[in-house]
Amino acid sequence: MSAAQQSLFVITGSYAEEADKGLRLFRFHEENGQMTEIAHYAGLKNPTFVNVDSERRLLYAIAEGINSEGGKIGEAAAFRIDESEGKLVLLNQRATVQGTTCHIQRDQNNRFLTVTSYHGGMIGLLQIEEDGSIGELLDVHQHAGGSVDPERQDRPHPHSSFYSPDGRYLLVQDLGLDEIIVYKLNADTGKLSRHGATKLHGGAGPRHLTFHPNGKWVYVINELDSTVTGLAFDAETGSLQPFQTISTLPLDFEGENGCAEIAISADGRYVYGSNRGHDSIVVYAVNAESGELTLVQHHPTGGGHPRHFALTPCGDYLLVANRDANNIVTLRVNKESGMLSATGQEIEASKPVCVVPVYLK
Repeated sequence: MSAAQQSLFVITGSYAEEADKGLRLFRFHEENGQMTEIAHYAGLKNPTFVNVDSERRLLYAIAEGINSEGGKIGEAAAFRIDESEGKLVLLNQRATVQGTTCHIQRDQNNRFLTVTSYHGGMIGLLQIEEDGSIGELLDVHQHAGGSVDPERQDRPHPHSSFYSPDGRYLLVQDLGLDEIIVYKLNADTGKLSRHGATKLHGGAGPRHLTFHPNGKWVYVINELDSTVTGLAFDAETGSLQPFQTISTLPLDFEGENGCAEIAISADGRYVYGSNRGHDSIVVYAVNAESGELTLVQHHPTGGGHPRHFALTPCGDYLLVANRDANNIVTLRVNKESGMLSATGQEIEASKPVCVVPVYLK
């Protein structure tokens, strides 16, 4: 089925109480950028980050639970997406790691989930069962140490995990350590082994990353000092080598700012990052020979605290989740120049944290 014959949907996660619509499913109208809600799910506390298996119509979301001692722990829930009936059907919900989580990722072969605990300083590996439900916790790795910022980096704060294109390695961005820690996945045993670590400059605070389509370059957005670092990735050895760091902000900006999300166009020509404070999306052009970035544009996000954003699969739009403005704003993408422009389209969404546009196959 071609993209023209498919329907585009958008799934969002948010800060929410159990009684609230924490997860929402929208139909996205590609002719004008409008979104129409068709389903939601209430029953999870803070289902902030989601991951979608579009081929099997499965949704995975993190949530917050309580252990037997009354402490906060991580949970995760699996859903079947039934867009025709307008339902998110819960498959199962279970505890993950002994700390609240901020990110969830799925490996390329749909066998494992990884969850990341910012406050707990750890990552966890979970099994995906054949029916798509979440299985047992297979492995946990606790980080240790700190870096130069006494307030934000007095302890480890892993913020996200991303698998390498071949699925052999897992890259974990630790804001508290100023490190990208690389794990090797043993799919046979369901275990992660620490493979190495790349130290970034002090006070960077790496948060999220994206791989270039060529698999040779990685771009990580640094929350604390509002920069993006480009790194060369060796797929054979799993090693990273920084080659550039560039600011996400205009030269004349003097206010408070913290970065959040980063994404790359499907053709690898443009990189996008979000500024919370300046409340903008920064656009860079990618040098096809060196991988280095040059500034193209800063475009306003249409709301405060753009915590997350995503490009639609065809690359015509960029959707911004503005947490403090309680909205999701649709921006148009000029795929030739990489530049963004306003569409005038937005939709209310309470405290959105994650926005994922997908074709459901």
